[in-house]
Parts: sequence; structure tokens; C-alpha cells
Amino acid sequence: MTRVKPVLVAGALVVAGAVVFVVGRGAAADPINLTTTGDRYAATVLIEDPAPGRVAVEVKVSKGDADSVAVSAVMADMGHSTPELAATEREPGRFLAEGELFSMSGVWELSIRLDGPAGEEQLAVKALITG
Repeated sequence: MTRVKPVLVAGALVVAGAVVFVVGRGAAADPINLTTTGDRYAATVLIEDPAPGRVAVEVKVSKGDADSVAVSAVMADMGHSTPELAATEREPGRFLAEGELFSMSGVWELSIRLDGPAGEEQLAVKALITG
């Protein structure tokens, strides 16, 4: 009987590990879709996979005529900040920035710097990064 218990325990651990692996893989972070408005510009920030590491950040400008867009991030509570990523204009009013933006999970303030004929303006949104 003592040999049966270790086998049952080992089997239960294997099943539990498999469940954690499958559930963890399916628990991807929800995409981020946030809108912010300033005096000169309004923009929507879209992040399909908000996780630490390399990300793609799409900025859709809905107010103002931005010629250039750049994004950076700050996690003030931890003293982290990232260098600015220049976005490439994919089509009028739609920009894409790609690179390392979030070094860890947590609440980050994403800063969007827009520049165009109306002048430069910096907008900000808070985003929860998981993963």
C-alpha cells in the first residue's frame, strides 16, 4: 500500500502541472485600447500583446494632423523609464512603434509625443502590463 501512495501523488502532480501549463498559456493579457485627448491632438493607443519585452504600439490620431509620433513609458513607483521609440506612419493618422517598452509587469504611464503643423504636444495614458 505504501508504494501506491507515491505513484498516486506523482500522477496527481503530473496532472496538476499539465493543467497549470495549459491554463497559463491561455491566459494571455487582453489587448489595450485607450484614448487620450489634449489641446491639439487626440489619439488612441492600441497594444495587442501588453507584456514585458518587445511590443508593437499602434497610435491612431483622431484629432490634429500629426507628422510624427513617438512613445515612451515610465513606471514611477519602481523608478523605471524607457527611451523614446519613434513611430513609423503606416497611413495618414496611423503610426506604429516597435521595440522594448516595458521591462516588467505593472502599471506604466505611456507617453505619446505628437508633432505637426499645430505644434508639439505630449499625451499620456496609464496601462496595466501583465505577463
